[in-house]
Amino acid sequence: MKNLVLIIMLAFSVSACGQTQENHLQTTQKEQKVEVSNKQKVAELLKSIETSAHEPFAYINPEKYIQHNQAVADGLVGFGAVMQQLPEGSAKANTVRVWEDGDYVVAHTDYNFFGPKIGIDIFRFENGLIVEHWDNLQEKVTETASGRSQIDGPVEITDIDQTEANKALIKNFVDDILMGANPDKITDYISTEKYHQHNPGVKDGLAGLGEAIAALTEAGMPMVYEKNHIILGEGNFVLSVSEGIFMKEKVAFYDIFRIENGLIVEHWDTIEKILPDAAAKNANGKFNF
Repeated sequence: MKNLVLIIMLAFSVSACGQTQENHLQTTQKEQKVEVSNKQKVAELLKSIETSAHEPFAYINPEKYIQHNQAVADGLVGFGAVMQQLPEGSAKANTVRVWEDGDYVVAHTDYNFFGPKIGIDIFRFENGLIVEHWDNLQEKVTETASGRSQIDGPVEITDIDQTEANKALIKNFVDDILMGANPDKITDYISTEKYHQHNPGVKDGLAGLGEAIAALTEAGMPMVYEKNHIILGEGNFVLSVSEGIFMKEKVAFYDIFRIENGLIVEHWDTIEKILPDAAAKNANGKFNF
């Protein structure tokens, strides 16, 4: 880890040399190289946090890497500086789910990154290279209200032909239910027969969700969704990124939903406090999609 910045620079030196020879080797490369998907690039890059492999850093555009994690400075230099701060051999990254929507790739990862965390990362690609990164991290817990972990459950992407319909379902769910436009329509969105919950403080089922919401409201700390920033989905998995108030603090809500037959049947999330601009290590903002 301590030599990671140097490794990154060497990786890009190799990449740059390869680019100068591209015109001469293009035909041979096309014949020999197996195309790597953007999803695979993200999975390899995240795993390199654990393994210190330098090859995946060639998937990042060396001239343009916009960072939205507020604790990390902009660009590759900022990313490398954080990696150097990690205790040697401490980092772990097990990406459980990954899907793509246009130029965006979403990854759901079980981390040990300055302590055990669950993370949802978003990467944006241009011309096959990563140019922008967002994430939302939450501390990992050992006990949950539902008995499910914060990240277990189905991982297979299905129903690709339903991608746009499922994204529209979640957009309307956010508007009607999470933002309160039509709360009585909740059963139009969430299955009454099966609703598996991975938020550590909420039990399974609609009853569990209602119980948690009522408890927060009674305590004078309602969960408030104020603005939705983006919806990203592939098949039966859809991510919603929003901002609002939780426990009387300004937070980012990253909600992952699994959909079956037009209804939500499973939910994972991460909730992270939004830092004041003055405390952020970059000026890109938490959102700005």
